[in-house]
Formats: sequence, structure tokens, C-alpha cells
Amino acid sequence: MPELHQKQGLVVEYAAPITEPRGKIVAVRYIQTCRLPTPFGVFDMHGFEEPDTGKEHVALTLGDLSTDEPVLARTHSECLTGDALFSMRCDCGYQLEAALRSIAREGRGILMYLRQEGRGIGLLNKIRAYKLQDEGADTVEANEQLGFAADLRDYSMCKDMLAHLGVGSLRLMTNNPRKVKALTSYGITIVERVPLNVGRNPHNEHYLDTKEHKLGHWLGTHQDDDPGL
Repeated sequence: MPELHQKQGLVVEYAAPITEPRGKIVAVRYIQTCRLPTPFGVFDMHGFEEPDTGKEHVALTLGDLSTDEPVLARTHSECLTGDALFSMRCDCGYQLEAALRSIAREGRGILMYLRQEGRGIGLLNKIRAYKLQDEGADTVEANEQLGFAADLRDYSMCKDMLAHLGVGSLRLMTNNPRKVKALTSYGITIVERVPLNVGRNPHNEHYLDTKEHKLGHWLGTHQDDDPGL
């Protein structure tokens, strides 16, 4: 079982490094940086582009990332419905806000916002999946009924983004074991996992239960279990 510590009111889980076979790494190129004032603080926003596809990603940073101290971080996949339209069907918007608040409170950190809507199936297919969920399917079954895997997201572009920003190691805010394994497989050092259990409500209860039981996410009732890292 990993060693657990309390930090700023959160349980922080110290994880040993793991390795997985590496797939194709998505390269990105740096485009430009600007200031981004938010209700949580004034961040720097760094734009990146995948040369092969034109797909765009951004990283929001705060504070000095050039030291050797691990950086509080989140990789957040785009969720238009949760992040911008205040949907209560998922916990994405809640996690985005909580991550930005945590980085602002820390005074130092990075949030990588990745353009892979609907766990990689796209916005219109996500609407199709939501319709299937309205009819009784869970979030995994809906993807599968549409001919997709449960989770098609790719985190390999984070390698170039972090290298450009000079970030060597992360204290990663996530509940997703697959994300930890994927990032580590690309040579990204994760020294801590910080749980991000927020936003549970009657509209997403079944969705979160499915993420826990079918996708293996570490949620509130099991956050002290050995994640098998």
C-alpha cells in the first residue's frame, strides 16, 4: 500500500514509478504564450499544435516551474458540456475548477488542457452516447454500442509540452489509474498522486460508479486502496 500523507486538506498518495509499453508518441510544437486572468489567479497560457493533425492544446502555468521541485499538475481532457456548459452529468467541470483553485492556492503548477472531447470520441458522438445513456446504458456501454473503446484518450503529447516548459516531475491531480500509467510510460515522472474527488451529485452518481467499477478510477470509497502501481 502506498504511503499516505495529508497536504492542504487532501489525501496525497505517493506512487512508485511504473512502466508500460510505449505506443506512438503524438508530437506537438509550441506556438505562443499569453497572460490569462481567471477568477483563481493570473495564469500564463501556452499554445501547442499537433503538426500532423492541426489539433490544438494549451497549458496553463502559474509560478516558477524551473526548479527541481515536483510540480502540482493536472492533465484535463476537453469536456465542453462540463467545462463550459455547467453539465452535472459528469465531474469534469468540477475537477477543472478544483484543479485551478489548487494550483492557485499552491502558487505554482500546470494544467494541460487536451482537445480530446468525450474520452476521445468527439462532441457529436458524445451526444449520441448521452442519448444511449438516457435510454439506460452506462458510459462504457454507450461507447461500445457506438463502436468505440471505453476510453480513446492519448496523453503522449504531454511529453513535448512538459519538456518545452522545463517540467521534470509531477504531483498529479487525478483519480484515473490509466492516466498515471500512460504518462509514466512516456517517461514522465509522477512522484505523487493527489485525489480529485469533487462534484458528485444525483445526476452523475451512476456515471461515477461506472468509472470506479468498470474503468478502475480511484474514487472516494476506495481512495485508500492499493492502486497496484
